[in-house]
This record gives sequence, structure tokens and C-alpha cells, in this order.
Amino acid sequence: MNLDSIHRLIEETHIFGMQQSCVRSLCDLAAPAPAHGDPGSSCPSPLGPQSPAARSGRAPSWSTSEWDIRAELRLRELEEVKARAAQMEKTMRWWSDCTANWREKWSKVRAERNSAREEGRQLRIKLDMAVKELSALKKKQPLPHPVEATQDRKLPGFPEVARAQRDPLQIGSKTCESIRECLGKREFPTKENANSKEASLIIDPLKLSEEMKLSLDCPDLFKNGISENCTVRPGLRLQAINLPLENEMPEISALQGHLDDFQKVLWKEREMRLSLEKEIERLESALSVWKWKYEELKESKAKSLKQFDILHGQHKNEMEEVSGLLREESKSQNSNDRVAYELRAELERLQAENTSEWDKRELLEKEKQGLERENRRLKVQVKEMEDLLHRRNRLSENSEGPDFKTSGVELQEKNKELVDLQHAYCKLSRQYQAKTAELTHANNLVDQNEAEVKKLRLRVEELKWGLNQKEDKLDDFLNQIHKLQRSLNEQKETNENLEIKLRHLQNRILHRSTDAEAEAAILWPPDAKN
Repeated sequence: MNLDSIHRLIEETHIFGMQQSCVRSLCDLAAPAPAHGDPGSSCPSPLGPQSPAARSGRAPSWSTSEWDIRAELRLRELEEVKARAAQMEKTMRWWSDCTANWREKWSKVRAERNSAREEGRQLRIKLDMAVKELSALKKKQPLPHPVEATQDRKLPGFPEVARAQRDPLQIGSKTCESIRECLGKREFPTKENANSKEASLIIDPLKLSEEMKLSLDCPDLFKNGISENCTVRPGLRLQAINLPLENEMPEISALQGHLDDFQKVLWKEREMRLSLEKEIERLESALSVWKWKYEELKESKAKSLKQFDILHGQHKNEMEEVSGLLREESKSQNSNDRVAYELRAELERLQAENTSEWDKRELLEKEKQGLERENRRLKVQVKEMEDLLHRRNRLSENSEGPDFKTSGVELQEKNKELVDLQHAYCKLSRQYQAKTAELTHANNLVDQNEAEVKKLRLRVEELKWGLNQKEDKLDDFLNQIHKLQRSLNEQKETNENLEIKLRHLQNRILHRSTDAEAEAAILWPPDAKN
């Protein structure tokens, strides 16, 4: 149910209550008065239920009970409607609160999702950059080679050859066995190295570098072995000369085959040594390139520091200029304030003079009006006197005698009065002219004062406009100062980033130099050099 239906029901209940009260008042007026203690009022009527009096007595009671029932039903319906409306309002409020909460939750979830997406994107970017840097480092720099593995993989058997040198009687058998063991043990790691190289080319380039390092340890071994074999060879020849030729031929052929194999391996090792020397030269060239880059970064850092100093000096100069401009602006503003204060004082003085002149003008206008009234009154009196004189002249013409003399005397007196009045009129007219002149002068002064006030107002407006322009210029200067400050902060950040990059490059160069020294120590140990 809508609110309109609820309002209609409330109005109907009000109307129904008014009708009910009217009906009850009519019933109270039409019904007999049992309240006065009439005992026959409670008894049934003697006419019986069929009489019209009984019917007329029962009709109001039945109608009132029906009205009461209907009123109760209406009130119940109204209460139910009110309860439903309150429940609907509660549900609507609950739904609005729920929707607001859901919106807040979803907004938070969206914000978290967006932040997570942004973090994931940044992490992906960082991962890609790290992968690129790692691949570049793998291409440019070989990994450090393990020294322990190379030491573990050194070929045994050389102490036996030394023993053979010490004991020349056992050279024939022990040298062959030692050479065979060396070759057997030599073949297995070379095969394993070849297989590992093929697998590492497919799987991981890091294994290739490790296997190359493992294979690089062989030249020293072969050098030692060959040198020891060369030292052993004269003993073998001497022993071969002393022994009979028939017993030495198979051993000599086997040793010759082993020597050929050793020569082949030696050539291979020489080739590998040349390749390693080339690799070392390449690393030295890369190190020189990195040193050159380091020097360039140093120079760029010095240039950036110089630019920073120049920008800092420019910023200081601009700040000093702006501070000087601000001082000048403050001085000009103070002078403008003084001029405005003086102009305001002058304006107030002129306004006070204007008000005094207006007061004088009003007084003069009042005096002028009074003089005009007096002039009109005197003119009326003059006209009356002229009329009276005209009448007297007529009477004198008609009758000459003592009355005429008296009238002549009176006429002379009246003439004197008329002359006096004319004289007073002239004085009043002169006063009127003087007052009008003063009034015109006062009006001119008022006009001049108004013109000066207008000029002063225009001057004040011009000063305000100039002040607004100066404030705009000051705002522009402040904005430029903020921009310069931001640019200075950006330059500082870039310098810090360059310093951090320079430190990273120095650390990388140090690591690479240490790695190169370790590789050189591994490739050319001090025993081999000696």
C-alpha cells in the first residue's frame, strides 16, 4: 500500500469519527432520559416488539453498534496499514544500508584488485628487466669456475712416474701401467665432458661454462704428464738399448702409440690454450670498455655536478631577484596604501564639505521660499493700496470738501507707506538676488566636489587594478619559483640515481676483475709458470 492510500484511510477515519460523534449526540438528544432514575425505562414496552415505538427505540442502538463495529474495523485496518508501512520503511532502510555496505565492500575489493594488478604488472616488468639483465650478463661475462672440481679431477698416476724416475729398474712396467691408467682415466672425463657439453648446450648455458672450465684444467695436467714422460723417455731409451730388441719391440710400439696420442692431446690443449688466451683478451677488452664507460660516467657525473651547481646558482640568483621584486612590490604596495589612505581621507573631507554645502543650500532654499512668500504678500498689499487709491481718486473727483482733504492726507500717508513698502521690496529683492548668487556658488562648489570625488574614485579603482596586476605578477613569480624548486628536486633525484648506477657499475667491475684474477690464477697457476 502506498502512502496516499494511508493518508486517505486516515482522512476517512477522521470523517467517520466526526459522523459517529454527531450520531451519538443525536441519539443522546432523541433517547429518553434513564439517567434521572425512571424505573420504567428499563422495563419492556407494553406495546410489544411489533409496536412502532419499540422499533423506533431499537434503531438508534443498532445503528450505533454497527457504527462502532465499523469504526473498530477501520481502526484495525489503519493500524495494520501503519504497521505494514513501518515494516516496509524498515525493510527499505535495511536494503539501502545493505546496498551501501555492499558498494563500500565492492569498492574496497575493486581498489585491492586494481592495486594487486598494478603490483603484478610492476613485478612482471621487474622480472622481465631482471631476466634481460641476467641474459646480458650471461652473454657478456662467464661464470666463475669451481676450483675444487678441477683439483679433484686432476689425473693421478704422475707420482708413479716420479717413482719410476727414482727407481729406474721398474720403469718398463710401471711407466706403461701409469700411462695406461692416465689414458683410461683421461678418456672417461673427456667423454663425460663431451656428453655434458652436448646436454648443456640443449638444457642450460651455465653448464657449458662449467664444463669448459673443467676441460680447461687439462692442459696443466698434460704439461706435467708430458714433461714427466719426456724426463722418463731417456731412461726408457737407455733401458731399451741395454735390453734385447726382441723383448722391447712391442713395448716401444705401444709407447710410440701412446706418445702419438699424447701429441694429439697436446695439440688440442694448445688450441684450447689459444682459445682461452683469445677469451682472456676479449675479457680484457671488455674490462677496458667497462673502464672507459666508468670514466665516461665519471665525466658525466662531473658535468652533471657542474650543471647542478650552475642551476643552483641560477636558482639563487632568481630567488634573489624574486626577493628584490617582492621587496619592491611590498614598498610599492605600502606607497599605494598610503596614497589610498590619503585619498580616502580627502574623500571623507570632501564628503563632509559636500554635506555642509547641502545643508547651506537647503537653508538658502528655505530663506528663498520665505522671501518669495513675503514678496507675494507685499505685491498683494500694493495691489490693494492701488485699488484703494484709485477709489479715493474717484471719490475726490465726485466730492470736494473736508472729506477730500482728509482723504488726501490719508492718501499721502498711504503713498508714504507704499514708498516704504517699495523700498522694503527692493531690499528684499536685493537680498533674494544675493542669496540666489550664494546658492549658485554653493551649487558650483558641490558640482566641483562631486567631480573631484569621481576623479578620486577613478584613481582608487586604477590603484586597485594596478594592485591586482601586481598580485598576479607575484603569483606568477611564485609559480616559477615552485617550478624551479621541482626541477631542482628532479635534478637531485637524477644525480642520486646516477650515483647509485655508478656504484653498481663499480661493484660489477670489481667483481669481474676478481673473477678474471681467479680465472687467471686457475688457468696459469704459479707452479705452471715456474
